[in-house]
Amino acid sequence: MFETIQKQPADKILALVQAFKNDPRPDKIDLGVGVYKNADGVTPIMRAIKTAEKQLWEAETTKSYTGLAGDPAFSDAMIELVLGAAVPRANVAAVATPGGTGAVRQAFDMAKLANPDLRVFVSNPTWPNHLSILKHMALEMVPYRYFDDATCGVDFDAMMTDLAQARKGDLVLLHGCCHNPTGANLNLTQWQAVIDLLLKTGATAMIDIAYQGFGDGLEEDAAATRMIAAALPETLIAASCSKNFGIYRERTGILMAVAADSGAQALNQGTLNYLNRQNFSFPPDHGARLVTMVLTDPQLRADWAAELEEVRLSMLGLREQMAQELQRLSGSDRFGFLAQHRGMFSRLGVSPELVETLRADFGVYMVGDSRMNIAGLNKTTVPVLAEAIIKAGG
Repeated sequence: MFETIQKQPADKILALVQAFKNDPRPDKIDLGVGVYKNADGVTPIMRAIKTAEKQLWEAETTKSYTGLAGDPAFSDAMIELVLGAAVPRANVAAVATPGGTGAVRQAFDMAKLANPDLRVFVSNPTWPNHLSILKHMALEMVPYRYFDDATCGVDFDAMMTDLAQARKGDLVLLHGCCHNPTGANLNLTQWQAVIDLLLKTGATAMIDIAYQGFGDGLEEDAAATRMIAAALPETLIAASCSKNFGIYRERTGILMAVAADSGAQALNQGTLNYLNRQNFSFPPDHGARLVTMVLTDPQLRADWAAELEEVRLSMLGLREQMAQELQRLSGSDRFGFLAQHRGMFSRLGVSPELVETLRADFGVYMVGDSRMNIAGLNKTTVPVLAEAIIKAGG
């Protein structure tokens, strides 16, 4: 039977990781994989998470299953973190998932249950796994223009023109903050225009928010998601704890379904529970419990927020240093957008050929579309990268 299976395409980012490992050059630079690294090249365990783990080890008395939706306290804590007071808690159904990716998949599943002829509008470009999952599920994907290679900013007029083609029953996938892979974000005025358009077309918003706290701050990064959830009759929100809590391998995420009233919430909650049961039964708990402990303990939360702010400011500092170094070397401000982008990623807007030159001649590894992970840099490697970009013809 298995001989009929077709070979699946390799994940380009994971292939890049392997190529980096195989490169013997000692001065190589990894800007590919989307994992935060500190100045020493280490993905650290956050202080509050480490403290919570110690407390959990002492206090935990069972490894029995949680409910289908996970621990209700986790849902409460994450809804408060992401949505604040934007919508009544009684209107929000939620389930814990294996990472933000699990939440994205469950969101597509829920939307497909509601509309078997579902169309999903996806920014061009977007996180590659969005496209891979949609293809695997045989769902129709409609790209909407987003990134302007000339300005390395959002092509907002084109985006709005394309989103105007959406209709009731369609899903519009939006990045809540720190757009992956471009780093280019909408401002609040533009977000309001998107909301007005969604109200007009009747399409449903789905928000993928994986980097809250990495852009302009915890509250600021949640602002667009809160605006959308408060204004629209229904919204799906897939949130990840991998980055802002640094618990990548614990696979901790949550899917929220926001309804217009508490009456619809019960149906949504039952549907989300059902989908968890069909896909993996009970969600993982360890990471979710740590997040809950951090968010509900004032001291742990304050320490976590402080360390997260240190991470954010570190990446912002690297962005500003990179933009200044490129301006110095090129005599041009054409790379000034790097200081304006937010989050872990920026898309340089250069050709795949130049990206390949950077890899072959300078040992710089980034995704072929020129997405680079800012957190893969430090103060020492920024000048090295800047010089390589200019020498390669950037």
